[in-house]
Amino acid sequence: MLSQIATLVSGLSLAACSLVGDRSGTEEPAYRVTDRVGEVEIRTYGARLAAETVVEADEEAARSTGFRRLAGYIFGGNRGNTSIAMTAPVATAAAGQSIAMTAPVAQTRDAAGRWVVRFYLPREWTMETLPVPNDPLVVLVTVPAETIAALAFTGDRGAEAVRTRQQELRTALAGGPWHITAEPVAWFYDPPWTLPWRRRNEVAAAVMR
Repeated sequence: MLSQIATLVSGLSLAACSLVGDRSGTEEPAYRVTDRVGEVEIRTYGARLAAETVVEADEEAARSTGFRRLAGYIFGGNRGNTSIAMTAPVATAAAGQSIAMTAPVAQTRDAAGRWVVRFYLPREWTMETLPVPNDPLVVLVTVPAETIAALAFTGDRGAEAVRTRQQELRTALAGGPWHITAEPVAWFYDPPWTLPWRRRNEVAAAVMR
């Protein structure tokens, strides 16, 4: 009974925090800011692990489908029934070790025009220790080290809003020392029910001098 109460209280607390955009318990991939171009941050990221899935749908439908598919993996849809929580700390009654998912959730297009949705995973895990997904559409990948230009924004994160911000990123970097080397991606740090003005969103692109 006490464990059930603890789980409920933890869940309500996390839901309330996510409503107002409080990410104090959520790990993010480590990075270092090496430069700034106006409102754009130039960051260096090391290699990190992620779970990802490819979805053929329009942008927003793909985001929703991909999110649910990956959530199935982190909430126990894996060999060993390991529970992987979207936020940390979290009380869980499931068998196995609790794993915290990092932010952001990333979305981009692949070479075939399909949408790739990706959840980053905590630094404590390795490819050898992560549980294997039950769903063959979910794969575990190593994202290589890279230099990223990131532009943060709040509010609407629909397809048109994301495209507008991506163009703003391109414009901000045009004529400067940093050159975009891959299509910009969208990063989302908060769940859909977070108050729009409290959301942390970013558009990001790999860059080089």
